[in-house]
Amino acid sequence: MQVYKCHPLHKPIDACVQLPGSKSLTNRALIAAAMADGTSLLQGLLLSEDTRLMVDVLGTLGVTITIDEVECMAEVTGCRGELPVSDANLSCGNAGTVMRFCTALVATGVGCFELHGVARMHERPIGALVDVLRALGAGIEYAGVDGYPPLVVHANGLHGGRVALSSPPSSQFVSALLLAAPYASRDVLVEVTGDVPSVPYLRMTTAVMDAFSVPVVEQYEEGGARFIVAAPQRYCGTTYRIDPDASNATYFLAAPGIAGGSVRVDGLGTSSVQGDVCFVDVLERMGCRVERAGDSLCVAGPADGERLRGIDVDLNDMPDTVQTLAVLALFAEGPTMIRNVANLRVKETDRLAALTCELSKLGASVEEFDDGIRISPPAEITPATIETYDDHRMAMSFALVGLKVPGVVINNPSCCGKTFPDFFERFERLGD
Repeated sequence: MQVYKCHPLHKPIDACVQLPGSKSLTNRALIAAAMADGTSLLQGLLLSEDTRLMVDVLGTLGVTITIDEVECMAEVTGCRGELPVSDANLSCGNAGTVMRFCTALVATGVGCFELHGVARMHERPIGALVDVLRALGAGIEYAGVDGYPPLVVHANGLHGGRVALSSPPSSQFVSALLLAAPYASRDVLVEVTGDVPSVPYLRMTTAVMDAFSVPVVEQYEEGGARFIVAAPQRYCGTTYRIDPDASNATYFLAAPGIAGGSVRVDGLGTSSVQGDVCFVDVLERMGCRVERAGDSLCVAGPADGERLRGIDVDLNDMPDTVQTLAVLALFAEGPTMIRNVANLRVKETDRLAALTCELSKLGASVEEFDDGIRISPPAEITPATIETYDDHRMAMSFALVGLKVPGVVINNPSCCGKTFPDFFERFERLGD
């Protein structure tokens, strides 16, 4: 097994970084472009395991996609809302967006489509999405355990109509429905009741749809949300620029809170549709100093003589930032409580359980709850070898510890390939 030995920094950071494109935006844009009338040019494309899986699946469905690896661009010839093939076996790996978005996508077609992934994907729930797609006219059967992939979709188009989800475990279920909805035969009304997870990701989905000429009526309120996608509508080919990945930017923006100095991320700012740009607000609450612009974010560590402060925060809207904050909590004065993130248990791994184990190795006192975690920092951090559970965010977040603590080792660093293949190479440049 590969390992990565972290290298502590011996001076404050002074860095300006440019980061790869957003996985979430890339895979949403690929779906819209694939179904569109006309050709689309996607700029700033992320080229990683998850996005390549999406490209491969769409290619298997007969969509023509030409990738420029050097310029990080894709030219996508849309299929005009009619999938070119009627029989396909689709391998989705451990990419939730690929499995969920493409389950809804193939339901708009005609034919038989099999979708499967790695063993962990077959443990990640999909039942709520299957139920609403069945209500819209899709014939879907479970090829294994009910409620989980693998799936067989017997597709004959979507009828449209009203569907409801109650406290879905993932916002991706709603996004999958919305992305497919323009190709239903009637208007689609999606009502979400109870807990609405990761609302910024839903806004991201509707923003991408709007960029491809499909407006969505959306209404958010306490205890629910409502979406209307009118029929008939079609995506139109366009040129679409993908922002840098805000979730992956958090590792760089958090670094000055541990090592001092400052980091500026260019190309990502307050104009981005990604909710995770608001993580700088969390850093500011902890004592970091933040400068915001429409196309950049800059974070400096606490003022001289000051330490990070532990905080109590609800991260339901930014679940992909939980591991970043959990590691920062090791260096804070006082405990940090992270709330309302039960959906972390159905990610690439059970992230709350994984955090509890690895933070404890480093000397923290950790209390794990059904939907959150409380971290009390140790007087002195104990060097440790960190297990990553084949989870890219475990690897990237715990690399932060190594900025300050000698002897930290990350197992299986290649798992970062899911969203950020050259993460460690770029992270090391913070010390230049």
